[in-house]
Amino acid sequence: MGAHEGRSRAAAFPLAAALALTGGVLAGCESPVPFYRPGEGSPDGPVVGLGGPAPYSSIRPGTGPSAPQPDPPGGGAPASGRVYAATGPGMIAPNAQGMPARLYVANGQAVDVLDPVTLRLAGRLHTGAAASRVVPSWDLRRLWAAGRANGVLVSVGPRTGRLGLPVNVPGAGGLYFTPDGRDALLLARGPRRIDVRDPQTMLLKASVPMPCTAGHADFTLDGASLVTTCRSAGGIARVHLASRAITGTIRLPAGARPGDLRLSPNGAVFYVADAANGGVWLVDARRFALLGFVPTAPGARGLAISRDARRLFVAGGGVLAAIDFATRHVTARWPLPGGGSPALGGVSSDGTALWLADPTGLVYAVDTRTGHVLRKVMVEGRPAGLTVHPQPGRYSLGGTGLYR
Repeated sequence: MGAHEGRSRAAAFPLAAALALTGGVLAGCESPVPFYRPGEGSPDGPVVGLGGPAPYSSIRPGTGPSAPQPDPPGGGAPASGRVYAATGPGMIAPNAQGMPARLYVANGQAVDVLDPVTLRLAGRLHTGAAASRVVPSWDLRRLWAAGRANGVLVSVGPRTGRLGLPVNVPGAGGLYFTPDGRDALLLARGPRRIDVRDPQTMLLKASVPMPCTAGHADFTLDGASLVTTCRSAGGIARVHLASRAITGTIRLPAGARPGDLRLSPNGAVFYVADAANGGVWLVDARRFALLGFVPTAPGARGLAISRDARRLFVAGGGVLAAIDFATRHVTARWPLPGGGSPALGGVSSDGTALWLADPTGLVYAVDTRTGHVLRKVMVEGRPAGLTVHPQPGRYSLGGTGLYR
């Protein structure tokens, strides 16, 4: 299909039309962003001090949807994109400045570390965790290699490559961090729950029972709630973090298989990938209700946001689609090498390339303007996850490429 799609065909379906297409539906603290003072503690050691907010942004969690926000200095997302206003090109947080740019490819017993420019192997981390993903810590000072199969987390020092002692986390799934950095949230299975853990030691603090097995997550604009997808249950759930209570559930149309989700730049809508129906569902973030559906391609499962926060990239089924946030239209559909469903690793710091990893062992970057493959390399094993680090942002919310 051509690079640009007609708006009439790619527009977001109203909810009624989307339901007719897929079947029925069953409805179902504001604070400054803390930063560590430069120079305190070793780069890979325990965090010891808190400082003031990042100097390049005045955006804070908890600001309401209607509150005007200034454009960040040096470019980046416009004022309307305040959710990602601190993730523009060059906006590397103090804790991550000077870190070497690397690709971390989780492919089983080891994490391959690649130089994104030369694509040479810069190192191999034998985590022993059957790593399926690599997640940046909230303060960006370390990475966590997570193994779903054996329930282990291993910390990695991105400056030195040193590994920490493994932490047993039974039923380990996705790893996230609250916007204030106080808690790590581990989406766990058997029994279905969210474990609240210390973000430094990963020691268990509390558990929140879930009505379903949570897979992917993102946070509301005010940072008060976590919204998760539940693939096996075909729905999504909202968890209020302070009360640790389920405050809403939505069952998607019959047969839905929700994957990743992302909050829109204005904080008003969650975009939820659905591999079964081949597109993304739009969910009103405030009312927690379905709004409509945007068809992209069969197998849609992974999401990433462009560096200027104007487009949403949707990958799956051998296709990478780009959705314009302002119009909710698909503006491009590009074929991906091999026609598979790769893991999305994130956008390069300058925003020109989107990195992906295919289970065949192919790691590659595509041009975010044209969809052309810019560079590629084969690695050992079957990559299950890819992380680009460091990336612009004041802090990491975990997952794959969630920054604010």
